[in-house]
Amino acid sequence: MPALDSQLLDLLSQNGRLKPGDLQWLKTELITSSEPVEALLLKHNLVSETDIVKTKAVILKVEYIDIASASVVPEAINVLPEAVAEKYLCLPFNLDQTNRVLSVAMANPVDLQAIEFIEKKTGYKIKPYLAESSILLKEIENRYSQSLSSEVTAALKETVTSRSRQTQLDALEAVGGVIREAPIAKIVSTILEFAMKSRASDVHIEPLEVKTRVRYRIDGILYEKLVLPKTVHDSVISRIKILSHLKIDEKRSPQDGRFNFHAGDDEVDLRVSTMPSVYGEKIVMRLLKKTQKVPDLVELGLRGRALLNLQMAIRVPHGIILVTGPTGSGKTTTLYSVLSKINTPKVNIMTLEDPVEYQMAGITQVQINPQAGLTFASGMRSFLRQDPDIVMVGEIRDIETAELAIQASLTGHLVFSTLHTNSAAGAFPRLLDMEAEPFLLTSSMTCIVGQRVTRQICRHCKEVYAPAPEVAADIKLVLGAMVKEPIRLYRGKKCPECNQTGYSGRIGIFEVLPVTEAIGKLILERSPSGEIEKIAKAAGMIDMKQDGYLKILEGLTTLEEVLRVAQD
Repeated sequence: MPALDSQLLDLLSQNGRLKPGDLQWLKTELITSSEPVEALLLKHNLVSETDIVKTKAVILKVEYIDIASASVVPEAINVLPEAVAEKYLCLPFNLDQTNRVLSVAMANPVDLQAIEFIEKKTGYKIKPYLAESSILLKEIENRYSQSLSSEVTAALKETVTSRSRQTQLDALEAVGGVIREAPIAKIVSTILEFAMKSRASDVHIEPLEVKTRVRYRIDGILYEKLVLPKTVHDSVISRIKILSHLKIDEKRSPQDGRFNFHAGDDEVDLRVSTMPSVYGEKIVMRLLKKTQKVPDLVELGLRGRALLNLQMAIRVPHGIILVTGPTGSGKTTTLYSVLSKINTPKVNIMTLEDPVEYQMAGITQVQINPQAGLTFASGMRSFLRQDPDIVMVGEIRDIETAELAIQASLTGHLVFSTLHTNSAAGAFPRLLDMEAEPFLLTSSMTCIVGQRVTRQICRHCKEVYAPAPEVAADIKLVLGAMVKEPIRLYRGKKCPECNQTGYSGRIGIFEVLPVTEAIGKLILERSPSGEIEKIAKAAGMIDMKQDGYLKILEGLTTLEEVLRVAQD
């Protein structure tokens, strides 16, 4: 057996990636088999390709690069022809013009002949990194064809030409100049088209000391996908400001705006926020799909007793139903799902939002506008003169809004809203902190929903595995009698369909707390959230962590995801 293969097997075994029985079988198999050791490991699903490559990187003393999620400098792609990248199975991803160094992800970073050829071809010194062959194949095709990087590279070339006759300042001050020209417009539209294709919810354009990075939030996680030269940062920001009808000469104060963007048959509404930072203005764009279908409650992840309790609460014609959780936990989506379920011509439903994220037929939707004096509180006062049956207030932020919501519920309206708390039970102390009266809360509150959003396992590469004993013990501790033996967990092996992440889509984990007589007594006594949660669980409530663990056993998400969003 070659020395490298022997080292690879020994290190995989030492790291616990390869079981002792599998190691012994493999060494015996290699005596008679003509297949390489790596091929056998993958063929029999003994370890993942990523484990093999990371272990080889340690042996070869080179750095490993997760090229699927790495950002790629557009100029780096332009330096190396696609034919050469395909021939040597390598992908350039970073370029240091000052030191003339090109960073390249390679399937074989110790192929000195290939490195020498690439150095002669590009005129740069090569810094090799080790990456998975299968991912490199996919990424070379992606980055060179529909590539975000190649599109931007072509546009950057044009900006260099257009700027050769004037300074950066001149270009920025000429509103009809570079920021309106095709190169910058192309960069912005390419960034947005990629966001739509990759199902991103947000785009971050962030100035750093020597570069500008573009990050996308996909399934709740930020991925750095592109790096732009600092020279085009102000032009890109100005282009977005023009689209959003913002002041391009105001760089010291935050601004908010919005615009529509079309790509093919799809249309998105972009909510734009600018913020001055040390190295320039940062822009965050929230993508709101106009054609997006409102999911139903089961699709969101509600089931069993939690679903039943919420359905019973929305049948009551009055009272307050709150959805709690941090920013980005899907609270508004849950409220829309509820509204779509009770939306009929027989009821007058009115919503007050910031912003209007879904457009629903048959519902009066109002966008708040603080500059014009339309806030959640002032909007609520006006709503009550519009003969509503059901009112949705985007968020309870202050005592005035809380009092109006309580008064509306006590006068026969069904009120929905959101609150930023860590759990369902935490809503009561939060409202009491806002100086809401305990006896009014007891009379008006019907149900509190706490939620988080986890990434869903990719259905194309899902695999089952037996958890470690300590993990199984933790699951039994959390779920108790709800656990069925044997315990089997699931994970994504990572495939092109999920962009090598192992996840595709998102699903919620919930706790639904009905306000019973016993809970009402605790509110009157101003009991802490822990006491309220204890009584609710004794009455049968499944908390968020338990709901997450049940979804783990169903194969919908992973333990890591649930602990990431719902760890105590």
